[in-house]
Amino acid sequence: MDCRKVKKIYRVVGIKGGGAFANFSSEVPKLAQQFLTRLDEVENHSGTEIALFEPKRDANHLEGHYYVGLIVNETLKEIPVGMDYIETAQAYVTTRWKIINIDNLHNHLLKWADDQGYKRDLESHIVETYHPMEKGEEEVEIYLPIHI
Repeated sequence: MDCRKVKKIYRVVGIKGGGAFANFSSEVPKLAQQFLTRLDEVENHSGTEIALFEPKRDANHLEGHYYVGLIVNETLKEIPVGMDYIETAQAYVTTRWKIINIDNLHNHLLKWADDQGYKRDLESHIVETYHPMEKGEEEVEIYLPIHI
């Protein structure tokens, strides 16, 4: 697993969800499936699925929000009803691997970032992009926001 620091700009059209952090692993995919039924409403999208997550700040922070959607290639003039447009420009630490190992991947990236001396930005969204592979497998690329 290759970890590195990057600066990225994301332009995203998506639907906002929220609830208990403990339920994100089941709620986020459900909302993503609902969003995908409206794919044809999103102009100029890249085809890459994305999710943005409010970071869990501490043990007492039990509920948060998230967005599921698609990366778009440019700022949109019209946003479909019930959707939001989000644009972020941020420094991240990132890694990519099979989605089946997502918990280990997050932990590995957190440890690597800490070992490198990076300080997490808990005011900015965590980003995950999803990349289909052969045989129905999928990779996830995780971007944890950091302070520079």
